[in-house]
Amino acid sequence: MLDFLNVIHWNVNPEICHIGPLSIHWYGLLWAIGLLLALWTQQKIYKNEHCPDNWTDTMFLYLVAGVIIGARLGHCWFYEWHLLREPVTFLGITFNYGNDYFVHPLRLLKIWEGGLSSHGGAFGLLIAGYFLNRKFKKGYIWIFDRAVIGICITGACIRLGNLMNSEIYGFPTDMPWGFIFERNGETVPCHPTQIYEMLYCLITFVVVWWMYWKKKAYRYDGLIFGVFLECIFVTRFLLEYIKFDQEAFESNMIFNMGQVLSIPFILLGIFLIVHALRKGPVVTDYQPESSSKTK
Repeated sequence: MLDFLNVIHWNVNPEICHIGPLSIHWYGLLWAIGLLLALWTQQKIYKNEHCPDNWTDTMFLYLVAGVIIGARLGHCWFYEWHLLREPVTFLGITFNYGNDYFVHPLRLLKIWEGGLSSHGGAFGLLIAGYFLNRKFKKGYIWIFDRAVIGICITGACIRLGNLMNSEIYGFPTDMPWGFIFERNGETVPCHPTQIYEMLYCLITFVVVWWMYWKKKAYRYDGLIFGVFLECIFVTRFLLEYIKFDQEAFESNMIFNMGQVLSIPFILLGIFLIVHALRKGPVVTDYQPESSSKTK
């Protein structure tokens, strides 16, 4: 009886309801909630820094487009490699794996079939930030020192969505918080790594929020962005050791795809932190709106 109480039987329906032909899923709803919460954080930050009113909407459109397009392309290009029935030789190189999206690129548009990559979303954000900076002209790193605060909340909501889908979980465990993902046919408790990732996103949010508002770390160009990258991607790298590989081709890799894709972000985070601390403050404190208007 005690053993039964030490595990959680998880069999949540990923669909919330149907409205005519439209099916509403927890995953999509949590994505939307996460994006709206990120928008709220940016509104507060941009208001604090007396930015033009339309900047928040512009930022939101660019970054949402970047994260969704990047997440889709990242999944299709990073993870959808499958063993070919027969190896193919091209220009003297033998390929044992193939990617169906190269042959049928229009399938990239079928986002409703599922398949989004957090690392792809991160690369998409970096690209979107380039175009966003061309409009704001405040500095590429300036944008992400502020945007990553809201991105933490979006990440937490997405991981909760993964839990509702009973996907991307870890190896079997004897820990008392193990989940039996019955919808996937599991009969033993496994690490609910979706919850672990949701928690480190929330902890990172608290850290960078505190850095911005209490420690005024925005004065150091790249410091908040760098701390965000370390908190998110170092923990992601370590958690991959207790997660099942997403695709079969990863079984022959020293580091799985999630770890390989995390390494550039970890190195970038270290560089940004070191550079920011060496360079020192580059932005002065922002005065409250009321006091600035009276001058």
